[in-house]
Amino acid sequence: MNTERRISLEPGFVLHRKPYRDTSLLLEVFTGRYGRVGLVAKGARRPRSALKGLLQPFQPLLLSWTGRGELRTLTGAEPAERPLFPAGPALAGGFYLNEVLLRLVERHDPQPDLYPVYARTVSALTRGSDMEWTLRLFERDLLQCLGYGLLLGDEAEGGGPVQSGGRYWYHLERGPVPDQGGGGIPVRGETLLALASGLPPPDPQGRAEAKLLMRNALRLYLGDKPLASRALFRQFAGSKRPQPSGE
Repeated sequence: MNTERRISLEPGFVLHRKPYRDTSLLLEVFTGRYGRVGLVAKGARRPRSALKGLLQPFQPLLLSWTGRGELRTLTGAEPAERPLFPAGPALAGGFYLNEVLLRLVERHDPQPDLYPVYARTVSALTRGSDMEWTLRLFERDLLQCLGYGLLLGDEAEGGGPVQSGGRYWYHLERGPVPDQGGGGIPVRGETLLALASGLPPPDPQGRAEAKLLMRNALRLYLGDKPLASRALFRQFAGSKRPQPSGE
């Protein structure tokens, strides 16, 4: 159990907020040194509160809090830099990131490697980067940071490097196995190498294969409960929009 009593100016993001009592907020925030932290922001909903418009998702913050146990008390917050505001379908992508972190990251479990991945991904969504591939790389790095990383550049059980022109069946507990008649998730070698390198696949089939692989990998840990962020993607029906793998 994390026993720090006073934390000052810790970089973080609000993942989720909801009203608490008459004038306060319950927050779930994400930081690198302390992982996910539950905070009570007392009086943050009062009309004249300086925190009222600040404690929003995608705003890089410097957070201070006190207490111990599952729920701590926010004592201060200030902007660390300008807000990051994903727009359109990218906003749904941002809420998808937040929901996945809420589901998979335990409270008070430090995440020094995952925190910069999250910050970088939100920034990329805000800039209008290739949203579909940005989400795939976040999912790849998320699994790696949580200790569930996928074997992408090598064949399972010491079979040698993945071949770009090869065809594989991906077994989530083992890795890619050369095509020998079925079993697992079908994927081409060039798709695995694209995920390993971070460079997007050259064709729609590769993107579809990457999405299918990540969807199945995340399902092992997310379970079968649907993601609420899925509804946001439906609001953009008719527009070209990628959907998260963890649906």
